[in-house]
Amino acid sequence: MAPRSNAETLVTIYGGSGFLGRHLVRALAKRDYRIRVAVRRPDLANFLQPLGRVGQIHAVQANLRYAPSVEAAARDAQVLINLAGILYERGRQRFDTVHAFGAEQVALAANAHGARMVHVSAIGADEHSHSAYAHSKAAGERLVLAAQPQAVVMRPSIMFGPEDAFFNRFAALARISPVLPLIGGNTRFQPVFVGDVAAAIAAAVGGNANPGTIYELGGPEVKTFEALMQFILRTIERKRLLVPVPFFVAKIKAALLQYLPTPPLTPDQVELLKVDNVVSDAAEAAGRTLNAFGIEPEPIEAIVPTYLWRFRKTGQFRSRAA
Repeated sequence: MAPRSNAETLVTIYGGSGFLGRHLVRALAKRDYRIRVAVRRPDLANFLQPLGRVGQIHAVQANLRYAPSVEAAARDAQVLINLAGILYERGRQRFDTVHAFGAEQVALAANAHGARMVHVSAIGADEHSHSAYAHSKAAGERLVLAAQPQAVVMRPSIMFGPEDAFFNRFAALARISPVLPLIGGNTRFQPVFVGDVAAAIAAAVGGNANPGTIYELGGPEVKTFEALMQFILRTIERKRLLVPVPFFVAKIKAALLQYLPTPPLTPDQVELLKVDNVVSDAAEAAGRTLNAFGIEPEPIEAIVPTYLWRFRKTGQFRSRAA
């Protein structure tokens, strides 16, 4: 049987309307794939349709808590991609439910329909972690690979891009506050451009990844949390005081902040800030990084200033003195 062309290949993306999802949809649409976006609220995913040609992208309803909806969204698809994830728990949206149980349902649906699977986890996934987020991410990887040993797992570091929740959040805070809290200032990160992560996933969809392999995706530079804060301040041209906050103090504050509708910090996130978020030496040595897909990662200096300019006092314009 002749191999399918991209235009004949249907890819279902669970959680495809989020930050990474919109970049992945764009990357797959450019490669001519047919795309089904499986989300809880399909009516809120219509903004994705202009990223492809007419009829190429459509949204369907699916909730990872309900296996029948996951299985229905997998029908006739040749590749399933799981992007679904949460940063904090609310109501029925629990870490274990979304990251572990939900991920397993996608893997089981892939088996039921003879589809390949790409599962997106996170650097720092560890079943021995004190963070419920990191623990559930690792449990999800284990369940996915147990259900479908040929699945490809992607672990990105913190991702940056125009709609990111990291650089935008702290730049917005710096615009209104004379002080920025520094929690875990020496913790190391390896920020990766969301477009590079999307390109790596698209390469895996095209069969350019080793089955049953965990890839770790990081940018070209490792920086401490303090260095990233300083970079943000230089980029938005503001001077702010960086005040170190001990972890135990941060956890007390986070215990209160976690009840806000969109919490800026939770106790679980404080736990995450205690551990470096970088590509492991083992992944580097084995070539299980962006380089495996021929991707030269973009540095933050090339991308972040193109969208953080709006947090400057003069916006996109420079003062004459500058």
